[in-house]
Amino acid sequence: MHRVRVAGLLVVIAAIAAFLSYQLLASSSSTGASSIDVLRKAQRGARGEALPGPVWPAYGQAAVQIGQSQVQAGPNQHAAAIASVAKVMTAYLVLRDHPLRPGEDGPTITLTDADVADTDRRRGQHESVVPIAGGEQLTERQALQALLLPSANNIAAVLARWDDGSAERFVARMNAAARSLGMTHTRYSDPSGYDDATVSTAADQVRIVDRAMRLPVFASIVATASATLPVAGTVHNTNTMLGRDGFVGVKTGSDRAAGGCFAFRAIRWIAGKRTTITGVVLGQPGHDQIAAGLAAADAMVNHLAGQRAAPDPQQRTLPAPAAPPSN
Repeated sequence: MHRVRVAGLLVVIAAIAAFLSYQLLASSSSTGASSIDVLRKAQRGARGEALPGPVWPAYGQAAVQIGQSQVQAGPNQHAAAIASVAKVMTAYLVLRDHPLRPGEDGPTITLTDADVADTDRRRGQHESVVPIAGGEQLTERQALQALLLPSANNIAAVLARWDDGSAERFVARMNAAARSLGMTHTRYSDPSGYDDATVSTAADQVRIVDRAMRLPVFASIVATASATLPVAGTVHNTNTMLGRDGFVGVKTGSDRAAGGCFAFRAIRWIAGKRTTITGVVLGQPGHDQIAAGLAAADAMVNHLAGQRAAPDPQQRTLPAPAAPPSN
């Protein structure tokens, strides 16, 4: 009788385990299918009519993530220069090592004469920099604003040395973080993205953008149109899509090797649901490369949401940044 009871109990436990496994599989399959359905429906439009053109841009490469579903990659995924989109990883590591709560400014970073000399060198190479002075003090928040809004390469170097003692050690940790996030086609060679050897794919970059946007301070900075720094004065966000059509960030990038790049997040209402669209476009051609990257992202979001879809009404409209394009 004892053996019969034990056997019966084991049968019941096995049945419960099988049921729970089925439920989990069904749930995960549903989540994956929903993001694919959004991509397929985007080809037809919100009400079934054909939309002009595909979801993916005609040039370069792109990838998107609908909500927290699987990353969907477009064609032509290959390791390519990403320019200042690399600064997303730089900011992510700094905030992971030196967390800030909303409203906090964090510790101060004192700029040195060596930082000024480095800035002058970068300016001579036509890199994107902000003016600084020896002895100037930036809070961590201000340094991140300089990094992410006007895309200051000189501040990327400052933050790398401040965080890890040297740019070389910091870059090693950027690559370690990329590996831990499954970014298998990514290699960072500098903290700013100015070096053409800093390469990745659009699909890989969506992973770090999603992680960075989970940090409230990062998300609030990239959603800011401008900021005021002690020496540079008012600096502007190079993302001129900010506050329009549901766009809430994230980071532009451009140079001759990378073309126009844009890591973005937009919030739209799709089929009556508030939906987050996170994406990256790389390698967009054009005389104004940043504008080309922004336009490609805008077109993707419009296709995914459907032509009649509206921006999130909860998202306040920000004044358009007046910054000239920069790397």
